[in-house]
Amino acid sequence: MKANKIKILLLALLAGLVLLTGCTATKTAKTAAIPAEETSWMFHDIVDAKFVKAHMTVPMPENVMMIDARPYKGKHAKGHIPGSVSIPFSQFDKKLNLLPEDKNALLIYYCEGIKCKLSHKSAKKAEKLGYKNVKVYAKGYPEWVSLKGNYGAVSIEHVTKLIADNNAAIIDARPKKTKFDKAHIPTAVSIPFSQFDNLKGKLPRDLNTPVIFYCGGLKCRLSHKSAVRALEMGYTNVKVYDKGYPEWKKTFGQSKAAVQVKAGEVEGSFDLERFKSIIANNPESILLIDVRDADEFAKGSFKTAINIPVEKLEPKIKDLSDDKPIVFVCSTGARSGEAFYMVKDIRESLKDVYYVEAEIDFKSDGTIEIKKPK
Repeated sequence: MKANKIKILLLALLAGLVLLTGCTATKTAKTAAIPAEETSWMFHDIVDAKFVKAHMTVPMPENVMMIDARPYKGKHAKGHIPGSVSIPFSQFDKKLNLLPEDKNALLIYYCEGIKCKLSHKSAKKAEKLGYKNVKVYAKGYPEWVSLKGNYGAVSIEHVTKLIADNNAAIIDARPKKTKFDKAHIPTAVSIPFSQFDNLKGKLPRDLNTPVIFYCGGLKCRLSHKSAVRALEMGYTNVKVYDKGYPEWKKTFGQSKAAVQVKAGEVEGSFDLERFKSIIANNPESILLIDVRDADEFAKGSFKTAINIPVEKLEPKIKDLSDDKPIVFVCSTGARSGEAFYMVKDIRESLKDVYYVEAEIDFKSDGTIEIKKPK
């Protein structure tokens, strides 16, 4: 009986050793799958998207800095984690002034995914400088924008290009009367977040259209809230211009015609597709002058147009405002073209002057048909 108990005990001990060996072998196999030399370059403190999201607020906390170690123009400007600061690894030493003075501040570096070394190299350099709370979000921006509910941010250079290419819907999430009506980014459409549900019909029909929301800068949450709502609606290419109108105004002033207007093929002409877009979305952003006769204008014109018949234009040229781009229209492009050259001869200092080279049919039912000239 005693011998049987000893056998049972030995068998149990042997089984335990087998299980322990099996577990150890499994762990060893998992570790062996990633050779040490392939991970030796990685920073020692890696975090995931959940950690990143838990430390993100608008505005960002003073003791937290999200840092994009990728190149600025090629990567950061086109898309980055909202609120992050661009300190490319290649410019690390030149941009030390951007790092926080508090060496206990949380620094979260990221770059272009699990194979990208820039964030790891940057984190190591920051730690050598004495920063005590440094992390690396190793999966970086590619994973960030792939996760449901997440969106990226873009920089001013990218917004400018999108406007010039007429390749995105720019949405102002600020209040209309107190902010948008006073000044806004050219071509922007006003959809205040407080009225999002009522005005969401102004968003593009195509859910794949790039949609860029902006508001009052890095401390403003309206654009972020709007971006989340747009994602919930099914839009697939949603971003925020997180530095928003304050940066735009500082860079370009309240009116920057050069980025709003796209010239057409003929000298002085306004790109026709751009003209149609502005008339549909933001007609107040240009000074539209209909140079047809008064009786023609009375039968129909653009809602925001003023009427100055071409033969009466010359004495009024000195009083034309330069706050907005000036665009002349008629029904064929002939009289509007004449108006353009008249302004150029008399008041050369007016740089942002254009005319619409097109056949424009103002129909009796109020609709307007715009076609390229034959």
